[in-house]
Amino acid sequence: MLSREEIIAIHEQGPDSTVALVEGLITEFQQQINQLNTAFQQQIDQLNTRIKELEDRLALNSRNSSKPPSSNTPAQRPKSKSLRTRSGKKPGAQQGHPGKTLKMSPTPDRVVHHSVSACHNCGEDLTQMAGEESPDRRQVFDLPPLKIDITEHRCLNKICLRCQTPNSGEFPSGVMPGAQYGSNLKSLLVYLVQYHLLPWQRSCEMIGDLFGQIIAEGTICSAINQCADALEKPEEQIKEAIKQAEVAYFDETGFYVAGRREWLHVASTAQLTHYGSHAKRGAEATKDIGILPDFTGRAMHDAWSPYFNYSCAHGLCNAHHLRELTFVDEQIGQAWAGEMKDLLIKIKQAVEQAIKQGLMALSKAQQRRFEKNYDQLIAKGLGLSENKKPPPSGKRGRTKQNKAKNLLDRLSQYKGETLAFMYDSAVPFDNNQAVRSVLPK
Repeated sequence: MLSREEIIAIHEQGPDSTVALVEGLITEFQQQINQLNTAFQQQIDQLNTRIKELEDRLALNSRNSSKPPSSNTPAQRPKSKSLRTRSGKKPGAQQGHPGKTLKMSPTPDRVVHHSVSACHNCGEDLTQMAGEESPDRRQVFDLPPLKIDITEHRCLNKICLRCQTPNSGEFPSGVMPGAQYGSNLKSLLVYLVQYHLLPWQRSCEMIGDLFGQIIAEGTICSAINQCADALEKPEEQIKEAIKQAEVAYFDETGFYVAGRREWLHVASTAQLTHYGSHAKRGAEATKDIGILPDFTGRAMHDAWSPYFNYSCAHGLCNAHHLRELTFVDEQIGQAWAGEMKDLLIKIKQAVEQAIKQGLMALSKAQQRRFEKNYDQLIAKGLGLSENKKPPPSGKRGRTKQNKAKNLLDRLSQYKGETLAFMYDSAVPFDNNQAVRSVLPK
């Protein structure tokens, strides 16, 4: 900053010195303005990017992402359209459907006769007359009176008449000294808590209300532990059966155990499901659970990277892809995604038609045609300027990409796994079997 005296001195040197001073100040001022504009523009770009990220996050729902329907906001629910296509059938039961009408049992538990005591015409006493059963029968299906059945066990002592040896009966296995709850009641407690997810206190209240028996929460804990011990061998048998399956489904979801964040890992087939709780989500958990490392079939999953560490065949969940494609199409506005979604559904319908015809896969000609369409749409998406590979950020790790580019990379890199259902009808279109196993009903 020049002082007053310095400015006067420059002025006294003549017009050229004054002009040079002013021009220098203007240049310096312009440089500062340019620097400020550049800094402001960078900040504006960062804010715009952040706003877009937040808008995209708010736009996520069960229709265009892996979020469950329960996470949809009230504003999102009316707008959500199902990804399912119309079947063409009328609502309700279809023609030929057997129905669920309650039918009379040929072997009722008991028969109650309703007699008449006097003649409706003359009043004659009919109480001593045997009567004949009317052909009209009516049945009522109901629960018997709900009450706790208490069985007392006693042993009989007998002395042998031949040798005078005293002999005593033995209590059944599992009947311990004192009073205890039986296996049926404990099974009901485990069923209510573990399958229907009722809180322990409410389960105790339910038993008290229905049966008039006060149950402590410690009883539930004991019943669960006994059940877990008894299931060790069946659990190993389930794990071995899943390892040998041609196709198995894998997924994981976070949940809390005693206030700690853990992960519920599921491995399932159409008939079997194994649940494994672990503090970790990735490879350490799958190794400890011990199914995926020895699995030799095709693993269906959502493309989470640790699954690809295993040498088995893989298949990707296209239900996930359809939701992500919906987001890219509708929220980001990239048309290739809508076209890819239509293509995957079209391939699925073609496979279903082939299965009805008893075929194991589509014809080679059909496969090549669909593959060509698939590749063209990938190229169309990658050709968009916003989907170009971003320049290095200078920071450690991978450079952040937008959702569309991430999806394109996955569909391109794992084309065979995405279209596995097209090559083999034994491979499902999605991983919904596993998803249904981990999501609450």
